[in-house]
Amino acid sequence: MPKRTRFTIWRPFVLAAVAALTAAFLSPVAAQAAGAAPRESRPVYSYADAIREAVWVDTGLDSDGDGKTDRVAADIVRPAEPAAQGRKVPVIMDASPYYSCCGRGNESQLKTYDAAGNVVQMPLFYDNFFVPRGYAVVGVDLAGTNRSDGCVDVGGRSDIQSAKAVVDWLNGRAKAYSSRTGTTAVKASWTNGKTGMIGKSWDGTIANGVAATGVKGLKTIVPISAISSWYDYYFAQGAPLYDSGPDWLAGAVESDAAYAKCGAVQQKLVDGAPRTGDWTGLWTERDYVKDASKVRASVFLVHGMQDLNVRTKHFGQWWDALAKNGVERKIWLSGTGHVDPFDYRRGAWVDTLHRWFDHELLGYDNGIDREPMADVERHPDQWVTSDVWPPRGTAATTLRPATGTQAGVGTLGLSRKSGTETFTDDPKQSETDWAAQIATPTPDKAGFLTAPLTHDLRLSGSSKVTVTATPTTSTAHLTAVLVDLGPDTIRDYADAAEGITTLTDRSCWGESTAGDSACFLKTAAKTKAVDYTVFSRGWADLGTYADPGKGVPLTPGKKYTITLDLAATDHVVPKGHRLALIVAGTDKDLIDPPSSTPTLTVDLSRTSAKVPLVGGAAAFARATSARWTAPDAGALTGVRAPHTALRVPLS
Repeated sequence: MPKRTRFTIWRPFVLAAVAALTAAFLSPVAAQAAGAAPRESRPVYSYADAIREAVWVDTGLDSDGDGKTDRVAADIVRPAEPAAQGRKVPVIMDASPYYSCCGRGNESQLKTYDAAGNVVQMPLFYDNFFVPRGYAVVGVDLAGTNRSDGCVDVGGRSDIQSAKAVVDWLNGRAKAYSSRTGTTAVKASWTNGKTGMIGKSWDGTIANGVAATGVKGLKTIVPISAISSWYDYYFAQGAPLYDSGPDWLAGAVESDAAYAKCGAVQQKLVDGAPRTGDWTGLWTERDYVKDASKVRASVFLVHGMQDLNVRTKHFGQWWDALAKNGVERKIWLSGTGHVDPFDYRRGAWVDTLHRWFDHELLGYDNGIDREPMADVERHPDQWVTSDVWPPRGTAATTLRPATGTQAGVGTLGLSRKSGTETFTDDPKQSETDWAAQIATPTPDKAGFLTAPLTHDLRLSGSSKVTVTATPTTSTAHLTAVLVDLGPDTIRDYADAAEGITTLTDRSCWGESTAGDSACFLKTAAKTKAVDYTVFSRGWADLGTYADPGKGVPLTPGKKYTITLDLAATDHVVPKGHRLALIVAGTDKDLIDPPSSTPTLTVDLSRTSAKVPLVGGAAAFARATSARWTAPDAGALTGVRAPHTALRVPLS
């Protein structure tokens, strides 16, 4: 990917100082005319007088089969002054299915409209903050939702084209109209076409998908807790993560008009997503990772490391693919679940996002591209940075389990050992049950622990666990989890709010109008003292041992080898704690159980975990140099068992 040209102007010190002082009182464009190099967009435009309008962009598709191409609604808030002066502005865009059904943000804000049909409240703070700073903010209703035509196809061609067509219109390559059915064309003459997409969950997923088309004019995306491949939202190597498929999700968000017209699309979602977990063409269409080589936009990726809705495999595989293809990128990783950074690190988030958009869309040389690539929340509200991510010196290190003095309580080290462990799938048990009893033999899991560490051990990236097991039945599901055994205080990610508490007072971020307040309820970290932390997980149907895209019945008594992809993370196991690997069956409420209740015998000589350790095998050997001792038996305290009753990648 060609290196970006940085906006840098050299001036003698005195002239630069005078110009900088002058720029404080001028608009960004006026400041540049005065000879300054702006480093920050300022709130010099009136939000109260901003232009509010709606257009309907022709997607070129007829997803609802009514004989007319679909039009998607794009609500626009933009500063009036640049347009009056003949100057063009960049765009920040959030394309969402949630603007009328479910709401956005911690306060579930919906779009509201005036009598003329122009947006009054645009959810979230983006318009309040960025419009006064010279940006337009565009909220797009995905096809089949709110005021748009067409059908919801859950990450497929219609979803992605809903937003891509708007980027094309902003760059003069698509048509838009002043009404849903009218013939009056509208051109985006007020924008320079430079577009940044942002959004959380499904919204961020659309940003990923549009970037993967390589559309020109999309300069950056900020996907927050976003999906990178829809198969991995519903299945983990054939093991179902939910008891429903994308058809249920489409029905949850589509408008009444779409519901009446889109039965054929709904049926395609049913037929294309069999509950067997087999990979189909539907999933290929919704896999953005495979098209990472097409991405032109920079990516500022944000994810909660304990997100059990859009699980962290999504960011891990997307990040790795972007890195492989040389995409400019930045990352924030929090200790929360499915939570927006506005609700766990508000001030730093607004400042960083502001500088990111200024750099990517206005071309300001504010230094953000030279700052550390990664911010990681190590403890609640305590952040560290890494120049690159994963950090330099990170190496995939193979760890091997071995039997211990008690059945099911073994060791974890660098040397291959012989032996077996046996467990019986118990769908009533979860990862928290296994970890709480890791030092006690139980029939439902096998656990393997290091000695207490003599040095901190950092895992950064994605792990893989290879298991060789012999089942007693024709179906079996497997879970592998990595656990930090030791006392800590963490964000309570298993709580309903997933690591935050919403307070009663507000903070304001931008300008307000009577219909759109810039003031939002404050939040604070919700924490829990624990004796252990499950920090990475992976699941699979053993029947996919030969092909992760197709499961087959197992032969009882036959040995099978399968590799599970574990979720990406960045976690430090501190000195004095132990690192543990647990292998078990059904992870209650995180995957569905198999149709039988298998007992599995694990061949430890052919079972291993490949983990991304900073410092590699040498760091592990140093940290585990103490003599191995059996851990104290007894139940440990953790968060409550996580659950995934919510089947919507929502706010």
